[in-house]
Amino acid sequence: MNQSSLSRLATFAALTIVIAFAGATTARAATEQAVPVRMVAPVYPYELKRDGITGVVSVVFDVDEKGDVQDPKVQKSSNPKFEQAALDAIVKWKFKPCRKDGVATITRLAIPLQFKLDE
Repeated sequence: MNQSSLSRLATFAALTIVIAFAGATTARAATEQAVPVRMVAPVYPYELKRDGITGVVSVVFDVDEKGDVQDPKVQKSSNPKFEQAALDAIVKWKFKPCRKDGVATITRLAIPLQFKLDE
C-alpha cells in the first residue's frame, strides 16, 4: 500500500470510530419521561359546581426520583377558587420517575387540571 492509501484508510478508520462513539453516546443518553401511575381528581368546589362554573388550573411541579410530587405551584388558572383543590389533588399523584441513562432523576412538569360539569 502506498502512503496515500494508508492515509485514506487511517482517516476512514478514525471517522468510523467517531461515528460509532457518537451513536453509542446517543443510545446511552436515552431519556424516559415521567409517567403518572396514580392520579387523583380534584374535588370540585361545591359553590362553583352548584353555579355551573367550569375552569382549568395549570399546575407546575417537580417529580422526584421516587415519583412523588414536590413543590406544586399554580402556573395559571381560569378562576382562583379552583386553585387549592387542584394543588390538593396533584400532591396525591404518583409517577414512574423520569430516567436519564437508566438513573431516576428529578423532572419538572406542568399539567392542566380541568373542572368540568358531568354531562
